[in-house]
Amino acid sequence: MAGSLGGPLELQDEGSFFVNGQLTQSTHPGTAVGGIAQPGTITVNQMYVQYRIPKTVSGPAVVMVHGSGHTGATYETTPDGREGWATYFARKGFPVYVVDHSGRGRSGFNPTAINRARAESNAALLPDIQIAPRERAWYFFRIGASYPTPFPGSQFPIEAFDQYTAQLVPNAEATLPGAGANTVQALGALLDKIGPAVVMVHSQSGAYGMDLVRARAAKMLGFVNVEGNCAPVTADEVVKIFSKVPLLSVWGDNSRGAPGPNGDERRDGCAATVNAVRSAGGAAKFLLLPEAGHKGNSHMLMMDKNNLQIADLIIGWLGENAAAR
Repeated sequence: MAGSLGGPLELQDEGSFFVNGQLTQSTHPGTAVGGIAQPGTITVNQMYVQYRIPKTVSGPAVVMVHGSGHTGATYETTPDGREGWATYFARKGFPVYVVDHSGRGRSGFNPTAINRARAESNAALLPDIQIAPRERAWYFFRIGASYPTPFPGSQFPIEAFDQYTAQLVPNAEATLPGAGANTVQALGALLDKIGPAVVMVHSQSGAYGMDLVRARAAKMLGFVNVEGNCAPVTADEVVKIFSKVPLLSVWGDNSRGAPGPNGDERRDGCAATVNAVRSAGGAAKFLLLPEAGHKGNSHMLMMDKNNLQIADLIIGWLGENAAAR
């Protein structure tokens, strides 16, 4: 496979850590191992963070948050082996922090509910842990209207669809009380740790990003919302909170009439919020890629064949807006 990086990448630091971990007692951590008795103390609600700090920093830190059924792999190497946004933004001088939602992927989850249901033979105790089948991923994420036919001119790397679906994971945060609220709390803890940053969200995490603005607007240099919820917001929230954080809402192609969550209602809600923020004197932009001359982008536009062109549009916007913060 060809090297995914677009040339050498010079870093002053790279590593990982966890934020927001909390200790709790697990009544059913699993079958006793090595004679160690149950129950025991485990860590929950933690969020995994991987960081890359470029040798020469010329832009604000960017926190990248994935969507439903995914992990931070969303922003890493594309399914067909090209450079992803995590390294590209670092190459352009931005410190990059890529996370896995609390309760998902490398952040781990809490198996207590599952083990308890098994021990007590009580299926009613089992949480609903969803994963996107490839057929649903195909049309939900707007690769094509129906599996396995792609949209004409699709930018998604169709030939690497097997690699893409291999990275889909269950939404195991369903095992945690609070579910997605834990990720919002953890993102706040991350901003408290690293200082003010741009926060980039995708799809499901759009709603998390909105709640993060409500909780940490003073620590957000910008809010890049890639095909995630931007609504609802109240008029009071727009004036007092959302007009204080520059907002960029980015949308790909074929969303008009699309089934599932990534279509008209979500997109139109984002357009309305952008207009409201602008009317209140804030900095906001609704970037519909087909209107900007980039056609065929899927919901997973950070993986599409023109992903670095889209990244450059975002970087250009950050240069005009985040710097002012």
